[in-house]
Amino acid sequence: MLDTGDRFTALSALALLVPAASIGSLAALSVTGSWGQPLSALCQVWLLVFPIAWSVLVDRQKLHLSLPKRRELLAGAIWGIFMFAVIVGIYSLFGQHWIDPVAAKQKAQQLGINSHNIYLIIEAYFVLINSLIEEFTWRWFVCNKCQILIPGKPAIFLSSLLFTLHHILVIAAYSDWRAVILGSFAVWGAGIIWSQCYLTYRSLWPSYISHAIADLALAIIAWQILFN
Repeated sequence: MLDTGDRFTALSALALLVPAASIGSLAALSVTGSWGQPLSALCQVWLLVFPIAWSVLVDRQKLHLSLPKRRELLAGAIWGIFMFAVIVGIYSLFGQHWIDPVAAKQKAQQLGINSHNIYLIIEAYFVLINSLIEEFTWRWFVCNKCQILIPGKPAIFLSSLLFTLHHILVIAAYSDWRAVILGSFAVWGAGIIWSQCYLTYRSLWPSYISHAIADLALAIIAWQILFN
């Protein structure tokens, strides 16, 4: 049975980690001047390094990487294809009417996305690398800490809510309030699925694969908005 000290330690870890995601998003999207992008990059590094350092130095855990099993690959592919279809469907029905392409192009240019090659490099990072970092941070670390605070299904909902917070800022930068509401619920729902996948298989492979496929759908849609 967990004591108050375990819960306080878990809460401390979350308090030191979770705000960095929103700070980084605000820095990348809203801050002008020479320190916005460096601050955003620093927050991204923190989101990866802090869980590792905390797990090794505070929790005294040994980190290891396991090869994916066939059922994990299959689960990831199935959920990924499902999310791909949902994302494309939602955009076709609602998103293309709620997102202002002119405003989106202006925001992208402000962030330095002004050519096809730069966009492809950035999206390759988000699809292949950032999705893995997010799964490591939000599922392996945050979801486990939430399980200490409130075990069971409530922990899945809480960890997914924390995962959604910084995405709200990103969605709001490119679309109106309707897309913010719908997109936030979509991200929260995806977080629930990925957390359940992690807890079911005790592996990041299913959630990582499906996350990468979902991000690929978003990358394709963003390409159409920015370059068509």
